Amino acid sequence: MKKIFSIFLVALTSLFVVACGDSKTPTPSADTNVSLSLKVGTAPNYKPFDYKEDAKLTGLDIDLVNEIAKREGIELTWVEMSFDGLIPALKTGKIDMIASAMSATEERRKSVDFSDVYYTTKNLYIKKKDNEALNSKEDLEGKIIGVQLGTLQEPAAKAIKDTKVQSNESLSVMIMELKEGKIDAVIADKDVAKGFLKENADLIEFFEEEDGSEGFSFAFDKDKQKEAIEKFNKGLKDLKADGTYDKILAKYELN
Repeated sequence: MKKIFSIFLVALTSLFVVACGDSKTPTPSADTNVSLSLKVGTAPNYKPFDYKEDAKLTGLDIDLVNEIAKREGIELTWVEMSFDGLIPALKTGKIDMIASAMSATEERRKSVDFSDVYYTTKNLYIKKKDNEALNSKEDLEGKIIGVQLGTLQEPAAKAIKDTKVQSNESLSVMIMELKEGKIDAVIADKDVAKGFLKENADLIEFFEEEDGSEGFSFAFDKDKQKEAIEKFNKGLKDLKADGTYDKILAKYELN
């Protein structure tokens, strides 16, 4: 009877171990010891920086972060959400880091820390090709402008005299509104806008300007992720030094 009980106990223990498993995200590399675990927030609707292809996250941000994590022994868990919800999620501890084409600005620095800049871009103004009334930024006075919610293009649009600004968490929605004639123009990140222009022959650019930021950086909660920032800054330098950074840029037609 004791022997039967022992066999039963061993079998039960084995089942328990199998059932519990390992809930952690797999380590970045079999040869790399994990030194840090991070939940990374991203808004996957910003091609070519953050988007989904065949149900998988991809884009410049995704590739850069994954490559650095692999080299630096960082375990990642990706968390998808709307762009305007990223900083609130960071401040409440739902995520540890933002990798989502976020521009480093003095205003944002009041509540978050940024890594070194990994990409710089500009604002691009888009209109319907047959709209001959818009040829400059000044022509937008009193017009309706569409932007993505929470981006730097939102205050840029609001700064134009007498404009009505419409925001949506998806830039695709604003592009559709433009095509349907419900708004007069869209202001978007230049590299994101290029994709929409390529897909929509009835839209053209008519003005370009600096976006007023230092450039895209990875964001972390204020004074809480010194080790992570050091690792990502080191990782960015290494990727640029060995040519990997340029290869990733080329992959997304960003160089």
